[in-house]
Amino acid sequence: LAVEFKVQKFVMISTDKAVNPTNVMGATKRVAEMYISCLSAQKTATKFTITRFGNVLGSNGSVIPLFKKQLQNGGPLTVTHKEITRYFMTIPEACRLVLEAGTMGDGGEIYIFDMGKSVKIFDVAKKMIRLSGLKYPEDIDIKISGLRPGEKLYEELLATGENTITTYHEKILIAKTQAIDAEKVTEKIQKLCVKNTQINNSKLVGVIKELVPEYISNNSVYEKLDKATVN
Repeated sequence: LAVEFKVQKFVMISTDKAVNPTNVMGATKRVAEMYISCLSAQKTATKFTITRFGNVLGSNGSVIPLFKKQLQNGGPLTVTHKEITRYFMTIPEACRLVLEAGTMGDGGEIYIFDMGKSVKIFDVAKKMIRLSGLKYPEDIDIKISGLRPGEKLYEELLATGENTITTYHEKILIAKTQAIDAEKVTEKIQKLCVKNTQINNSKLVGVIKELVPEYISNNSVYEKLDKATVN
């Protein structure tokens, strides 16, 4: 639609989960990145940009609102693994960087935001208990629930073989991504869209794995597809 109506700028919000994905969400985000790159290669009137960053504090689905709710209910706070880490930035910072990235470059770039150091979710939980005027574990406990299917202990902003180019903004970098065959990738994605209505989940994930070979399932029913490929 952006191409059809000659929209000037199109910014795709991607995620660090698209890098070496271990679950369907991350893999489909990587497919979306690839599709945007293919559209950009067509040199239309629309300038396509991709931004890739981690978690946004306080946004829908983020851990902070969850912890707040659990605190209000008297606990416990739930963390999937004691060593799990994530990158965070605030909503205003994320918005400013997205708008800034939208003005940069010639199109087709993947912009990576400097997220600072990753933090342990377990430490975030302890701090939130303390900031609520309570003590861990006396008043509020933290329960380790176990990694969910496809969940990583830590996220990455760069894939293997990618490195970065600096920009005039100290917080925004450009990923030097590996070249893709735009024509072939577009064709595969279009086939994927057709197959989406015709085949079961397992076969669909198999097609996504063909498009994104670095997608290796973790703690998931789809691990069998990776083992079948190895064998």
